[in-house]
Amino acid sequence: MHLGRLISVLETVAVAGRPVSASELQQATGLPRPTCYRLLQTLAEQRLLDDPEGNSRYLVGERLIRIALLGKPDVDVCQAAAPALAEAAVAFGEAVFLSRFRNRGVEIIHVETPADKTRSYIHPGLGFRPMHACSCSKAIAAFAEEGFREDILKGPMKAYTEKTHTDESALREEFCTIQEQGYAECVEEIEIGVSSVAAPVIIGNIGATFSVGAIGPIRRFTPDVRAKVGADLRGLAGKVGTAIQL
Repeated sequence: MHLGRLISVLETVAVAGRPVSASELQQATGLPRPTCYRLLQTLAEQRLLDDPEGNSRYLVGERLIRIALLGKPDVDVCQAAAPALAEAAVAFGEAVFLSRFRNRGVEIIHVETPADKTRSYIHPGLGFRPMHACSCSKAIAAFAEEGFREDILKGPMKAYTEKTHTDESALREEFCTIQEQGYAECVEEIEIGVSSVAAPVIIGNIGATFSVGAIGPIRRFTPDVRAKVGADLRGLAGKVGTAIQL
């Protein structure tokens, strides 16, 4: 019964689509006033509801949004993000990919390729990527909770090439750089001759649950090109984040 009442309050706030006062919630749910206020306090403490202005007017909480996003099936996420990714693949002339955080790791779940079939490109493949060596993983890890980043920094780091960063202090410094510039790079860290750039998809205050990236040969992905692609990916990340939420 207690769970049913909590769900009733959450549904009422979600349906309203605007900040809802405690008194409005009490009237809409028909719950006794003390019970309604107690439930609101519990939900706010667990961040399932937020009171952003501190005036007892509630919105769906960031934690609940995060739960919904983490539970969203890949097929729905990919369908929402595909149009923006396809447009970027045409603009870059390179493969563009979408990754998501899952099971304390990052997995590439969707790839869009250039429309020009006469142009060669590199396909990144699908599946999990190392947290310390791939741009899509580092873009998410840099904006994750500090405890999770420390687990990566203290954990084993495999050297895939002589350019893979396996030193804790170097990777810690790189995470700071990623936070400052808003995108991550992988320059021949996984495979010689291949480079990628990725930007985090940050939704509200829930951190980076997804990332978007582009991959290409090092001869085309020069430092200047990577900087330009990184800036463009930040804009793409905003579009993809909005599409996924909708």
